[in-house]
Amino acid sequence: MPSRNILVINCGSSSIKFALIREGQKEFLLHGLAERLGSSASVLHWQQDGQKDSQTLSGGDHRAALTQLLPLVDKAAGGELHAIGHRVVHGGERFNHSCRIDAEVLQAIRDTSPLAPLHNPPNLLGIEAAMAIYPALPHIAVFDTAFHQSLPEYAYRYALPESLYREQHVRRYGFHGTSHRYVSHEAAGMTGLAVDDSNWLSAHLGNGSSTCAIVNGQSRDTSMGLTPLEGLVMGTRSGDVDPNLHSHLVRTLGWSLEKIDHMLNHESGLLGLSGLSNDMRTLEQAREQGHPGASLAIEVFCYRLAKSLAALGCALPRLDGVIFTGGIGENSPLVRNKTVAHLHLLNLALDSEANARCVRGVGGPIHAQGHPRVLVIPTNEELQIAIDTLAILH
Repeated sequence: MPSRNILVINCGSSSIKFALIREGQKEFLLHGLAERLGSSASVLHWQQDGQKDSQTLSGGDHRAALTQLLPLVDKAAGGELHAIGHRVVHGGERFNHSCRIDAEVLQAIRDTSPLAPLHNPPNLLGIEAAMAIYPALPHIAVFDTAFHQSLPEYAYRYALPESLYREQHVRRYGFHGTSHRYVSHEAAGMTGLAVDDSNWLSAHLGNGSSTCAIVNGQSRDTSMGLTPLEGLVMGTRSGDVDPNLHSHLVRTLGWSLEKIDHMLNHESGLLGLSGLSNDMRTLEQAREQGHPGASLAIEVFCYRLAKSLAALGCALPRLDGVIFTGGIGENSPLVRNKTVAHLHLLNLALDSEANARCVRGVGGPIHAQGHPRVLVIPTNEELQIAIDTLAILH
């Protein structure tokens, strides 16, 4: 059977990330981003064979963007497109694996939207637009939350009244599952261990960040919870705060729930601590120039990350290694060094030259000789979605 071509689509509220992947290959045939959809500034960027190009979309929406993308995909695929894999952020408790999309699955994604109001509705927009344009192709949903459905009940339940779980589905779900799964498989292959006999602590670090404890290929605990706000300090998200902060701000400042929610999600994290930026690259440059807010933001980020990794060690029978991935995890030797420096009790230590070398897509082991493994592994969520899509086709 000839190799099949899979289009991967990841829709945001005003953007579409896409990648065309051929079975058995890691390099994309075509990839890019349609952004600022629905505005007069909407534009489509793509890269193919090392060449970059762009075209305006004239205020197009998701369907218009996909329609203009179609000729590019068809040309790059040689007229042979076999399926489309869609990233869906929240699958609730129903989906513990990827699945083919039909009317019932679409309704289930809609029903789960209250748990991810910023993510599932845009995911649905992309799915419905793609199904209208490609009605004869198989469409596969790959859920961020699915990987974490293997958490034991004592790890996913909050200490809240039973009715909130049974009737409102309030529990810890976790996110970035596609990334954590991908890098843990890569780590096993890199070290000669079997996926089903290996134990990892994974840190996916970017504007959104999370940690995960992975035992024999399954998630056993993770830092994010009901929403992607729980856990680590992130670009603009606070991560863990005192649960009573909401009522304190209502009483003392008269803030509304909407204002508090916006503050915690969009004005906090690295941006809030530094008063400067949510971008780690900007903060590292400012730190070198003596900016106290940037220095504090980096210190808090790394300490809270180390604290989370140490806590997740409770879920492992043994530690085969720590994995850094995501935009910050793959490109910041400073963050990796500061984080590992807090983990004395795990006997972690870095080789400074190896650590400095792992940037801009270069991965590999960075631990000092004689110490537990620390690996930098570039993530590839699009490839994992394509792999899942192919598995459903099989």
